[in-house]
Amino acid sequence: MKKELIELRNQMKENGIDIYMIPTTDYHGSEYVNDFFKCRKFISGFSGSAGTVVVTEDEAYLWTDGRYFLQAAAQLEGTGIGLMKSGEPGYPSILEFLEEKAKGGAYCLGFDGRVVGGAEGKEIARALKRYGVTISCDKDLVGDIWMNRPDIKPSTVYQLPLSVTGKTVDEKLAELLNIMSENNADYLLMTSLEEIAWLFNLRGADIGNTPVFFAFALISRAEIKLFLLDGAITHEVADELSFVQIRPYMQIADCIKRLPYGMTLWIDSSKANYTLCNSVPSSVHVINKPTPVELMKAVKNDVEIQSTLNAHVKDGVAMVKFIYWLKQNIGKEEISEMSAASYLDRCRMSQESCFDLSFPTIAGYNSNGAIIHYDPTPETNAVLSPDGFLLVDSGGQYVDGTTDITRTIVLGHLNNKMKEYYTAVLKSHIALASAVFKEGTTGMELDVTARKPLRELGLDFKHGTGHGVGHILSVHEGPNFISPRNGDCPFLAGMITSDEPGVYIENEFGIRLENEILCVKQDDMLAFQPITYCPFDREAILADMLTPAERNWINDYHKSVYKTLSHLLDTDIKAWLKEQTAKI
Repeated sequence: MKKELIELRNQMKENGIDIYMIPTTDYHGSEYVNDFFKCRKFISGFSGSAGTVVVTEDEAYLWTDGRYFLQAAAQLEGTGIGLMKSGEPGYPSILEFLEEKAKGGAYCLGFDGRVVGGAEGKEIARALKRYGVTISCDKDLVGDIWMNRPDIKPSTVYQLPLSVTGKTVDEKLAELLNIMSENNADYLLMTSLEEIAWLFNLRGADIGNTPVFFAFALISRAEIKLFLLDGAITHEVADELSFVQIRPYMQIADCIKRLPYGMTLWIDSSKANYTLCNSVPSSVHVINKPTPVELMKAVKNDVEIQSTLNAHVKDGVAMVKFIYWLKQNIGKEEISEMSAASYLDRCRMSQESCFDLSFPTIAGYNSNGAIIHYDPTPETNAVLSPDGFLLVDSGGQYVDGTTDITRTIVLGHLNNKMKEYYTAVLKSHIALASAVFKEGTTGMELDVTARKPLRELGLDFKHGTGHGVGHILSVHEGPNFISPRNGDCPFLAGMITSDEPGVYIENEFGIRLENEILCVKQDDMLAFQPITYCPFDREAILADMLTPAERNWINDYHKSVYKTLSHLLDTDIKAWLKEQTAKI
């Protein structure tokens, strides 16, 4: 059993807490977090980007989703923490687990209210109240035992030029205030780091791979308040935003508590934390729904779209150089998952204006590729052979856009099953990419379209088919998700989304094929345009499985890839790309 778990239980006893809950996120509901907030990883050893640990006096469990079942099982071994497979039959949800415990008698549930979502916390509190369960939400018990916890050191906030934002802060604020007025909202509380960064045309580096900064914003027609860590903003940037009142970061809760009597506050409790939601005075009316900025940010303007296209051209060059190198050198020199990922990272970072990765590169060889969000470590780092598949999921942060791409690369001999499943995933990818649909169509409806070719073969996958991609922001953003679970947002022209079906055969191989796709108008309908430029691996494609329409799609796509990238490549790589994109 991990000593951290023992120390936490001691803290629980000292504070009169019977069950303690530790989520993954930060004060803003972020997917990827600063090292300061990695409390769940500190307690459990599990390093995935999603999961919650619940600790009782004599039990401990981690809840995570299908992307991480295999990884979590390996990382939890010997920790004294069991795995709960979220959404799977036979496994209770966290709330069901807490309710079952409450049936045995009332207890005190503890968590740090600043890192638990308001909606989630209130749902738990309501459900457990009838059992007499009390809530202690003001104690960071993990922080009490984490002796060498990293500090939060604010990065320097910087401005983006109009050439990549397409709109000034004044223009965005005017649009926002009009929407607030239409909804009779006096104040808007913004807690999402991506939304705040987008609204103010600012970026930072407080979270790895996501160029955001820790901040809250409180917007009204009378005043714009931005709550920042001390030292985060320079005088030059502050002067450019002279109409914005800069306030200390941790004063946000007190400011909310002092909202005037009878005012109406717009707040998104799915993103605002439990502590902030509980800080709203009872005399203040509440509009509880996603902020207007979520949709404003998701529908890219023409400048943002063109800027993103520029980034994808550079990203395509990096990917093609990597795949060419890999295929030329496999079996001739020792290449491992980690060294392959490192080579791709160098290819990407050498591209003009690439300043970071958009997430750590995933490189999974054969059976490791079946672990959906596999993270190669020195302990698991497989050496590649000229045989089978290497699944590579990666992306970059460029000064003009954010990229996300997955390719499953043939390293050598494939059996017919591997080719059949690869082609099935490609058919699923094409089904979404070539969809033409009415305005108002949701991501749930599109998800069914995408999975149909796989389900006809008895195959499926345990993750969403697509997610929104931010503009020089987070690689995973909403509200445009293509998923059976949270895909209720209608699609609009200007949204950029991933298209990434897959198949994962435990202990054998994994296949995922991902492009970013732009939603565009097509007559009185909507359609998708691929904006990622990289060939699919023709060595794995069974042409007889493709319909004429699918074959036309892949040929047209490959023609576009060659036309876009060929003039940017050296002679040898250009010749190879010509072969890879030849007509099927």
